[in-house]
Amino acid sequence: MSEKRKKYDSTFKLEAIRLVNEEHRKVSEVERNLDISRGTLARWVREHKADPVENFPGKGRLKAKDEKIRRLEQELKKAQEERDILKKALVYFAEDQK
Repeated sequence: MSEKRKKYDSTFKLEAIRLVNEEHRKVSEVERNLDISRGTLARWVREHKADPVENFPGKGRLKAKDEKIRRLEQELKKAQEERDILKKALVYFAEDQK
């Protein structure tokens, strides 16, 4: 039987990080007290330190920067498909002119 993965909201994560950063408590102590898997809080602290503004965007959401990249990649793919269609049409009509 597999264990179900626990999910924590951003408020919970930020409060756990605050305990470590502001109250200078040990990561292992906070993990034990809050029943967080070993190593998880250390990862949250690193992520928060790397990007304090958009560190935990939420369930299934991307950070604004990553969302913009995803949208631009989709637009590029669509433009490339349209270009390929136009190339094929050009070849077709060029042969028809002969």
